[in-house]
Amino acid sequence: MNDEEMETRQQRRDKRLQKKKERMAKHGKNLAKVYMDAILKRLRGK
Repeated sequence: MNDEEMETRQQRRDKRLQKKKERMAKHGKNLAKVYMDAILKRLRGK
């Protein structure tokens, strides 16, 4: 194995981890919006 293969493997790993982080952040924002909408809906109903 030469350095190029290891570097490529590391780069692929970094990309995969970056995508995972982006998904988690996106999920958190959407989830927060769902909770906010639910709370506001309850408040408006009363």
